[in-house]
Amino acid sequence: MSESIKHECGIALMRMLHPAQYYIDKYGSWDYSLRKMYLMMEKQHNRGQDGAGLAGIYIGARPGTRYIHRQRSNSSNPIQDVFDRIYPEVTERPCDVWLGHLRYGTYGNYNIDYVHPVTRENNWRSRSLVMAGNFNLTNMEVLFNHLIEIGQNPVDFSDTITVLENIGHFLDEEVERLYRFYKEKGYSKREISPVIENELDLAAVLQNAARRWDGGYVMAGMLGHGDAFVLRDPAGIRPAFWYADDEIVVAASERPVIQTVFNIRTDKVIELDPGKALIIKANGEYSLKEILPAAEPAKCSFERIYFSRGTDKDIYRERKKLGETLTKPVLAAVDNDIRNTVFSYIPNTAESAFYGLIKGLDDWLNSRRRQALMRKGDSITVSDFERIMDVRPRIEKIAVKDIKLRTFITEDRSRNDLVGHVYDVTYGVIRRGKDNLVVLDDSIVRGTTLRESIISILDRLEPKRIVVVSSSPQIRYPDCYGIDMAKLGDFIAFRAAIELLKKTGREDLITRVYERAQEELQKPDSEMVNVVKEIYAGFSDEEISRQIAEMLKTPETGAEIDVVYQSVEGLHEACPGHTGDWYFTGNYPTPGGNRVVNRAFVNYIEGKNDRAY
Repeated sequence: MSESIKHECGIALMRMLHPAQYYIDKYGSWDYSLRKMYLMMEKQHNRGQDGAGLAGIYIGARPGTRYIHRQRSNSSNPIQDVFDRIYPEVTERPCDVWLGHLRYGTYGNYNIDYVHPVTRENNWRSRSLVMAGNFNLTNMEVLFNHLIEIGQNPVDFSDTITVLENIGHFLDEEVERLYRFYKEKGYSKREISPVIENELDLAAVLQNAARRWDGGYVMAGMLGHGDAFVLRDPAGIRPAFWYADDEIVVAASERPVIQTVFNIRTDKVIELDPGKALIIKANGEYSLKEILPAAEPAKCSFERIYFSRGTDKDIYRERKKLGETLTKPVLAAVDNDIRNTVFSYIPNTAESAFYGLIKGLDDWLNSRRRQALMRKGDSITVSDFERIMDVRPRIEKIAVKDIKLRTFITEDRSRNDLVGHVYDVTYGVIRRGKDNLVVLDDSIVRGTTLRESIISILDRLEPKRIVVVSSSPQIRYPDCYGIDMAKLGDFIAFRAAIELLKKTGREDLITRVYERAQEELQKPDSEMVNVVKEIYAGFSDEEISRQIAEMLKTPETGAEIDVVYQSVEGLHEACPGHTGDWYFTGNYPTPGGNRVVNRAFVNYIEGKNDRAY
């Protein structure tokens, strides 16, 4: 992606199924589990740069000894910092359960207090909770108010603390239920503690807590006595995978992470079903439990396009297909003029889709060659054959990303000058005034980097036409489940639609939608509809793309500018298993999504630079 936006967090959980000596004897080192955790976190570092954390639990620790170890960091190299500090704490005696997290901030501050895992500690081990999550919930205010209603006084209004206390409340209730039950049976207080730890119904705790959640999430946690869990939302919006053998049970946000770290085949790694939890008891037994009924699947397609690791075999194939499905509109944009067109991509995440586009171009050319050869028939000459076969896509590496320049200059014009040098170009491969230049990006969100940097530097090569191609559809609506895209005004597709309404004398529609959005916000979430769809209803995708192209062109740009977006139909063809497309279509998978988009529109009209949830 040519633009930097925040995205998904990453989780890593590991349960050792044998005593520490087993791993020392087999692998020759006491820190086997720590090394594996380090790799699982490093392999997911793309999922969060704001901080990292790691927590571990000793199962069966003696009273008076520390049984929870935790280190967190928001330094410039947080993973390394965390492990540098955790090693001295657990030297020669690693924990039995580990929970790691890579974080990006979605709510609240970025200080260390908001870095996961977070803890809720108690002298009763069964009441101690360590939690980390990859989540965005749309109804945090509802959950926060529920904590107040039950008599709590939360120390902070943040997503992390609210969810921690929400689960912790029902954990306390479950422990208290078991305590009363066995107290009435005559058990002593000392006898009751291990019984509670053994019989605690973690699935019931999660069922009670999660029934109020609206959003996308993977929640992972550990209890002080050693129980652990990973829970996925009912629509499967956020990803989670797990693997178990006779030595370990592990879970992570990415499938290839588990494959690589434990050197196992793809089919051995299991996707956690939506609405279910992987529950690992302190005795090592593990099972899958339904926590909430599965909803209509809405796995995040944007994560598939960009955020997930492309080393996963399915993701790599899908990204190539995204490029291949763009073949026809790209050819149309250059009038099928292959000879006078150079094809390239914006590094680095668009590379896989670019391979797919080239395959599509090759297939198209092969079809044209066959037709030309058949027309010539027996009369074909050597020169005819060479001329027909000589046409092929001209592929070049045009855009080169330089080091990330820090915008330490605060004055806007100077800052824009720095942005304009984030990329450099390869000179000498474009015939000035004659060649088209096609560049593929994985998405076009705001358009700022394209306008201020990429198009201006590509224009230095003096192509006749620059065609910017997005392997994802037009991003039209806020995301409230994972990606940090909560403000409508940030989206160039939305700004283009507003501009078209003004150009065509339909500004009154903007006012009507604003009034309707305010009315919708007075309704319960379950009754709301997305009225922002009306902003786009009068325009075709191509009309909006043309307006975007116009907005990307500056007065100094010499080349013609064209923009080609992936279609929603092409997206679903390429990624059939990931149908969550609300940021493209406005079809939100949970009731809270419609509230968020209506609130975002009201904020936009009122000039409020606020999140919509």
